[in-house]
Amino acid sequence: MKTLTLGKDELSAIYDLLLDLLPEGGTVVLQGDLASGKTTLVQAVAKRFGIEEPVTSPTFSLQQCYGDQLYHYDIYNHGIEHFLALGMLEELERPGYHFIEWGDDTLVELLGAAQMPAMVVKIEKCQNEKRRYSVEAQHA
Repeated sequence: MKTLTLGKDELSAIYDLLLDLLPEGGTVVLQGDLASGKTTLVQAVAKRFGIEEPVTSPTFSLQQCYGDQLYHYDIYNHGIEHFLALGMLEELERPGYHFIEWGDDTLVELLGAAQMPAMVVKIEKCQNEKRRYSVEAQHA
């Protein structure tokens, strides 16, 4: 596990780590409290991928697609059961990077059972506007 404490303008370090741990793409499970910076992290990664369109939280739509390499999901309102019932696990087999906000240990276990490359990013707020990112490859 790698732990980084970063400000909003330093998030490119997560992008570099992402490419190191998942060079061929995969799923990034984002865990953290409300307003911890999950969507902000996806926005920073999208910017590094050269995506110019606005990246917003897919809280109500479940999934947002940005080009053919970045997919953004939010299962907060729907839960893992609904996510699976819609066949979204198969979506994660598409080439590219799949960021899932509010992913839990059940999802991580499912990804492992399916032998899908994944990493977990746990985000914690710090006192000085920075965030602590604990990053761990699961099935790379």
